[in-house]
Amino acid sequence: MSLASMRKGGCEIYRLDPEKPDRRAIERAAEVLRRGGLVAFPTETVYGLGADALNPRAAAKIFEVKGRPPDNPLIVHVSSLEMARTVAEILGKALRLVEKLWPGPLTLVLPRKPVVPDVVTAGLETVAVRMPAHKVALELVKAAGRPVAAPSANPSGKPSPTSGEHVIRDLDCMVDVILDAGETYFGVESTIIDLTRTPPVLLRPGPIPVDVLERLLGEKILVPPEARGVRAADRPLAPGMKYRHYAPDTPLILVDTSPGAVERVVEAAVREAARARGLRVALVGPDELVDVVALLLRRRGVEPAAIFRLGPLADTTVAARRLFKTLRRIDELGSIDVAIVLPFPEKGIGLAVMNRLRKAASRRVGA
Repeated sequence: MSLASMRKGGCEIYRLDPEKPDRRAIERAAEVLRRGGLVAFPTETVYGLGADALNPRAAAKIFEVKGRPPDNPLIVHVSSLEMARTVAEILGKALRLVEKLWPGPLTLVLPRKPVVPDVVTAGLETVAVRMPAHKVALELVKAAGRPVAAPSANPSGKPSPTSGEHVIRDLDCMVDVILDAGETYFGVESTIIDLTRTPPVLLRPGPIPVDVLERLLGEKILVPPEARGVRAADRPLAPGMKYRHYAPDTPLILVDTSPGAVERVVEAAVREAARARGLRVALVGPDELVDVVALLLRRRGVEPAAIFRLGPLADTTVAARRLFKTLRRIDELGSIDVAIVLPFPEKGIGLAVMNRLRKAASRRVGA
């Protein structure tokens, strides 16, 4: 029996048990990384597109396949603290966070070691490093024996992949190996914090909330507008800071006001739906708000073309898991002209959800 469970063109696809991945598949993918190839693999956040982080030619392939701007740095994935120290200076505050939160969905921006090529850091003197908490990812990096640079495994600017099937559809096997271990857990990318500045700066919100980091560090963390997604950075210090990201082909109109101001949210959503009269409109957002807006639209004789409930207002972890899958589904339907998106509270992982929605939106209203 062939080791590869599927082959498409020149790409090998392995279906893996996320808890007990086939060792032969891991070794095969590690071999591909060592010889300069590309491997798509699952993490606990989203799927990554990996290359040997110390091989500039291999890392450059990531930018080619994704169509990624060269000034957008990559995250380097490691399997141990020892490996992390080969690419970055890890002292004091960084060590405190590493000991408590690695492996996990936390990326630290730290002073880089000379061994890291400029293509990985976009020429910055810092490097973004994390240790993923997914068995497939950890075993892959460990088997490769070297750090792995990996952004999300999708065309630049599009919704991140949260399943192996997303990667297969997105990249059409422009990579050498895809390790498919089903759906990811968190559904949004890692939290990124810059520890080279005082106070530390949140560069991208993710599954680990700011208040958790502040308790561990014993100090406040600066949350600039770029981290909330309301403004783009002039020069990105980490992924997701400058360019439009996560966007489906279907235009998204984000009602960007506090979900606590229910009347304002509903008023803005109904107004936008009225402007789109004659178009096929989808509603996306918290269960409670979507249902209220849908009811009001029906009373006015407007039937939403589709309704996507991302989860309750009180549990934004559900919204995070459903977010990218929903943005993809909107395009897959092929029958939606515009999607009106309602807001979530910016607490905990809700900050990450709103960051992604602001980055994905074609237009924001009600802010």
